[in-house]
Amino acid sequence: MEMALGSMGMMRLDLFDISGLPEGFRSTVIALISPRDACRVSAVSSVFKSAADSDSVWERFLPTDIDSVLSRASAAPYSQTLQLSPRKQLYLSLCHRPVLIDDGRWSFSLGRSSGKKCYMLSARELSIVWGDTPRYWRWTSVPDSRFPEVAELINVCWFEIWARFDVRILSLSTLYAAYLVFKFNPDSDGFENLPIEVGVHHVDGETIMNRTVYLDHDLELLQEGTDIYPKEREDGWLEIKLGEFPCNDGYDGEMRVNLMQVDYGCWKNGLIIEGIEIRPKETD
Repeated sequence: MEMALGSMGMMRLDLFDISGLPEGFRSTVIALISPRDACRVSAVSSVFKSAADSDSVWERFLPTDIDSVLSRASAAPYSQTLQLSPRKQLYLSLCHRPVLIDDGRWSFSLGRSSGKKCYMLSARELSIVWGDTPRYWRWTSVPDSRFPEVAELINVCWFEIWARFDVRILSLSTLYAAYLVFKFNPDSDGFENLPIEVGVHHVDGETIMNRTVYLDHDLELLQEGTDIYPKEREDGWLEIKLGEFPCNDGYDGEMRVNLMQVDYGCWKNGLIIEGIEIRPKETD
């Protein structure tokens, strides 16, 4: 009987031949495949289940600094519970339930298929022009947000938002993308067919990507195969891609992502911002 293990190509394991080998050997082999394939092996092979579920395997799938990241969690008891959990349980939990860190201003999770780091900067962590002026923006809470507060646009003509983050917090050798996560209240106005300039830059001035997108949420405008309009997320919010950037050994400074719409003399309202998510492009 043989089993093919996907992400390693045509690696084939003869279960009868190696069933008598030490579990440590089996764990070493399984750690070479993907987390998704390790789950498949566990589900279909009694010979490999114990090894496939072992801490030694799932420790290799987790970021090396995972305990340091979890030590920053806002809910200390939950963080401690996670850190004491079996490593497979920890991995799966972080794939499906982001953890709030840094006093609830960031969230942390893992890419489901890769285990690479994903972060979301809350609206409070963003720089929003006029964001602290109540006649233009207000800070409120909504039940479906992961964060304690979101930013709601009351009325502005000058619309500008940006965020900065250090690429050293991310997973190396990975193509990342930044997304604005948002929705509209029922009375929103001013964003219909309005081009928004967005971009990703090194803080030293080098531009990685500039593009034009639309936050218009009229579903009739959504076009198959294009990413200039928002799409609905699993959590019910909308997202629009701001840009992509590589995370590698060649650059270890800060990145800046931004949105801007200051032309046309157009007043805008009703936009609710949860944050900006930074995640591996492969999780799209």
